[in-house]
Amino acid sequence: MKKSDDMDLEFLAQLATEAGRAILEVYSTDFGVERKGDDSPLTLADMRSHRIITEGLRSRYPHIPILSEEGREVPHSARQNWNRFWCVDPLDGTKEFVKKNGEFTINIALIQDRTPVLGLIHVPVAGDSFMAQIHEGAWKIQEGRRQELNLAGASFPERVRILKSRSHPSPHLESLLELIPHHETLQRGSALKFCSIASGEADFYPRLGPTWEWDTAAGQAIVSASGGVMTDFKGRPFIYNKPSLINGPFLVAASGRWLSESGILQRAASLPL
Repeated sequence: MKKSDDMDLEFLAQLATEAGRAILEVYSTDFGVERKGDDSPLTLADMRSHRIITEGLRSRYPHIPILSEEGREVPHSARQNWNRFWCVDPLDGTKEFVKKNGEFTINIALIQDRTPVLGLIHVPVAGDSFMAQIHEGAWKIQEGRRQELNLAGASFPERVRILKSRSHPSPHLESLLELIPHHETLQRGSALKFCSIASGEADFYPRLGPTWEWDTAAGQAIVSASGGVMTDFKGRPFIYNKPSLINGPFLVAASGRWLSESGILQRAASLPL
């Protein structure tokens, strides 16, 4: 596996695996659930994973700032000049964690010039990892075996496989899907939806409801490096380190050509969001 700059994907994978073990220790107990200010759930697993990842990143890369969902809030005035930073979700899919359905992940991304250039998603229950470096490739690591993720030349089947969020239904989604009369829907929790696109298990993931930058950064890097595409509803590149860390709607597809030729972008731009 190639490396770019001073980034070490193997180190990040080991760090995420360590955090995953800490998450699973809590997962196997009758854990408690707190509520954050936005009413989203918070568990001991979130905080243990946050501590392991942030301490590891600071030790290995002390010159790169960290933006983590469970870290202190960093105002835009303090981060607006960050050219490069880590964007971390220590436990993405806490609702799935609480439901104990296994569909939660650890997301680590490196943002450079407002774009994710490196991404790692670890799935603690399965033990799988997905990782990518822009311009170098994307890979899935399963039981120690490395598989390249390559969507180059992907053509859409007659029946398009469309991903829906398991716990966050998107308003107006059916209106968008009217343009795809022959489709089937698949449900996935957390950043597993990005992994499903990059690995060829699904074709299209539209998201109309709000997400945070740490929810999408690693997944965007993995989809992009594998040859897929992620845009806003006007077909523009999806950017990071915005004044508000809340994302607007987005579209993820295995084929950029299909996305531009299907009429989806035109329909998406007209939705009353």
